[in-house]
Amino acid sequence: MRLVLYTGKGGVGKTTTAAATALRAAQAGRRTLLVSADAAHSLSDVLGQRIGSEVQAVAPEFDAIEVDARVELQRHWGKVHEFLVSLFRHQGIEGVIAEELALLPGAEEIATLIAVDEFARSGAYDFAVVDCAPTDTTLRLLTLPEVAHSSVRLLLKMQRSLARVVTPLARGMVETPLPDTEVFGQAETLLYTRLASLRELIAAKETSVRLVVTSERLVIDEARRAFTDLCLFGLHCDAVVMNRMLPAEAGREEFFAEWAKLQEERFAEVERAFAPLRVLRAELGDDEVVGPERLADHAAQTFGDQHPDAVLSEMPAIRFGKEEGLGFVEIPLPGAKLGALDIAKIEDNLLIKTANASRSLALPHTLAGLEVCEARLGKGVLSVYFDASGEAG
Repeated sequence: MRLVLYTGKGGVGKTTTAAATALRAAQAGRRTLLVSADAAHSLSDVLGQRIGSEVQAVAPEFDAIEVDARVELQRHWGKVHEFLVSLFRHQGIEGVIAEELALLPGAEEIATLIAVDEFARSGAYDFAVVDCAPTDTTLRLLTLPEVAHSSVRLLLKMQRSLARVVTPLARGMVETPLPDTEVFGQAETLLYTRLASLRELIAAKETSVRLVVTSERLVIDEARRAFTDLCLFGLHCDAVVMNRMLPAEAGREEFFAEWAKLQEERFAEVERAFAPLRVLRAELGDDEVVGPERLADHAAQTFGDQHPDAVLSEMPAIRFGKEEGLGFVEIPLPGAKLGALDIAKIEDNLLIKTANASRSLALPHTLAGLEVCEARLGKGVLSVYFDASGEAG
């Protein structure tokens, strides 16, 4: 199933763009699902009809849902949550505070992704469009499966092994609530099996992230940082939608001339900064884009003759290799600055930190035993070199 996720700074029009994309795909005959993963759901406002936490038909071939992360969380984390609440309350922490402390950091984001993953694997849809939360929350949503996977797997295996031995002996000797195998079983299913599935979904070639921006400087700068961090995790971006552009005729009026000129300069800047991504243009309308008719017009203007579910452009992938006595890894990092990156090799992993994110990249066997000797950044690609000259054989 083709999956497209829209994100951007709050207020740039990502919900409108997501809804217009989904409607246009459905009108072309694609079985389409529009999902709101933003806690501040606004699909109902944009579509002009009530959308809730159950899948609802909007138009032929077009369904929508506003995912209730708390409901999904109860399904996948309920037993663990109940145990942690009882443990915190035993320690004297009361009521709402205990409930909040018992939530795994990022658990609501995981629950939302699980819902999307289940729809993707159901076979009921050809195309799913996700209206994500503002940029920083979306980065957490999309990178969490990889960040959590390796550490959680080891921790849960250790704890579950201990629980089989320690818990039965201790249960009759202490008053503190103790976890049983059901608690660990649910935690392991969510955080190990499910995370592996989510990593596959997010990293798949059929999945793309699209950034929605306007011509404001702060909006563009935030999107550029997000683009760098998405590339760090190998996530596929295929387009930038520049929203609320003045129509051409407005630029010929004296009152709007300077604004139109600035917008065109910023549009050219976005094309350069986000290359090789396709940059789409969506004009500022004379009224709010609400309801199927206005959404259809907005989509036609944005996509022209392009299919909204197509992969609109491709980024180069992370590449490993060896040449002239050096091993190397090449990572697309558009917009990054070498002096602002922290790069280190820790055991068999290469750790890379930007200002907003960090990734531990598992190295292939041929590079895992080598030491980092140099790092370069040019044309938006980070190249890290490893000394292979002394390698045996």
